[in-house]
Amino acid sequence: MFRTRAAALATLAAVGSFLLSACGGNDTTDAGAGASSSVSGGSELSFQNGTAKQNNAPAKTGDFAPDAAPAVAAKKPVARKWVQLSAGRAGQLDPVVVNGAGFTLYRFDKDTADPSKSNCSGECATTWPPYLVARGGKVFLDGIDKSAIGFIERDGAFQVTIGGWPVYLFNKDTKAGDTNGQGVGGTWFGVTPDGEKAGDGQAGAGAGAGADSGADPDPKASPASSATFFQGPNFADPSQGVAGPGCRNVRFSGSLQAGGALKIWDGPDCTGNVRIVNGNVQDLSGIGFGTVKSVRFLG
Repeated sequence: MFRTRAAALATLAAVGSFLLSACGGNDTTDAGAGASSSVSGGSELSFQNGTAKQNNAPAKTGDFAPDAAPAVAAKKPVARKWVQLSAGRAGQLDPVVVNGAGFTLYRFDKDTADPSKSNCSGECATTWPPYLVARGGKVFLDGIDKSAIGFIERDGAFQVTIGGWPVYLFNKDTKAGDTNGQGVGGTWFGVTPDGEKAGDGQAGAGAGAGADSGADPDPKASPASSATFFQGPNFADPSQGVAGPGCRNVRFSGSLQAGGALKIWDGPDCTGNVRIVNGNVQDLSGIGFGTVKSVRFLG
């Protein structure tokens, strides 16, 4: 009898080991590791057309959950009970994919789409939280073709891919419609509904493409009434906030955030060389204006 019981236990152990392997237990990565295995996660996920609200998704869950915001998700991986993928507009990016809370989704040039593979881990994944949906979760499609959506296993959940590209949030996007990650490092861009780079793959508001020296601002651009200047690129603190009207001297020249057009000068009291910029500038030196001493608001 003892031998029979031992044999049965051994058989159960072998079956359990097989089931763990089949579920991908050995492929689950921690917060410090990237993801590389493309999976048919659709078999474990439920797809529904329309928005989360149209499908009566519970409040404070999925993309609506407080811990799903980019700045919070940056602290630890967040596997959402549901995600929403919407073809929309954010800033000057049109079209671009946003989630149910209106946050922009980004792709990374150093990843690969065929096969789908993430090369963003560690500190990178802290700045750019992978967009994860929990096993058994739901995917709401709002203007997105299901055939463009895929998944890779990551952190015990699935990272969403669009057109094969793994997608991410940006931890410095603080409100719906922000595009502060656009053009960062020349490798990060909003993702279109078919997986291409939003904005023609060019530096947008987040990268700070400024106007030519002395040029008139875009006539459609609203003038900024205030701005925040940061010591380092990528909006790295410390920072200084200034507001109009008129000319204001500033201390920092790394990057800036503004809600419209303004003039920046390389001399104090709005003297010296001048440049007009519209919106956020991720790296002022990247537009050939590494020293900013003053700003004039156009309103």
